[in-house]
Amino acid sequence: MNAQITIALSKGRIFQETLPLLAAAGIVPADDPETSRKLILDTNQSDVKLVIIRATDTPTYVQYGAADLGVAGKDVLLEHGGEGLYEPLDLCIARCRLMVAGDPDHRPRLSRPRIATKYMNTTRRWFADQGRQVEVIKLYGSMELAPLVGLADYIVDVVDTGNTLKANGLAPLEHIADISSRLIVNKAAMKMKHARIKTIIARMAAAVGA
Repeated sequence: MNAQITIALSKGRIFQETLPLLAAAGIVPADDPETSRKLILDTNQSDVKLVIIRATDTPTYVQYGAADLGVAGKDVLLEHGGEGLYEPLDLCIARCRLMVAGDPDHRPRLSRPRIATKYMNTTRRWFADQGRQVEVIKLYGSMELAPLVGLADYIVDVVDTGNTLKANGLAPLEHIADISSRLIVNKAAMKMKHARIKTIIARMAAAVGA
């Protein structure tokens, strides 16, 4: 009997773009997470389940072994720190950039510019590495609003087309990292279910390469 494999995925773009790669590994979900209310989805393989969770929680589920594998954006992994995880494969999907953005003509407050972001750890690291003192404010959404109403001088956020920034009179100013989704693996699962997981990785890698 095969050991069960659990794969953590988030709804939306990552799920849709991961589906063809999973299919290449012979894994097809029995339900569509956009229409199903189930949080654990069966697949065409009796020993493979998909758990549907928030994107930001994926590394935590994999780190603590609640999932053997997962798919997470590099932005989420940078913020999480990646403890207890292997990151064997860049899936080259859901690409964007993590940027510092703001009004190019804005003069920031003199002492410490204020940065609004949901990427607290990454933002602190970025500015600290450059010896720049900033105040970081945690926001969960509508980052572009923060500079417009004077809450922050700049924002740190993922930028895809840049259209939302432009529509709000903002522009990307500093490039922190190129972002894409990565396959991540729990370190203990990699030892215990090595052959099964290596096969999934190899098939997904071949699909990415193609």
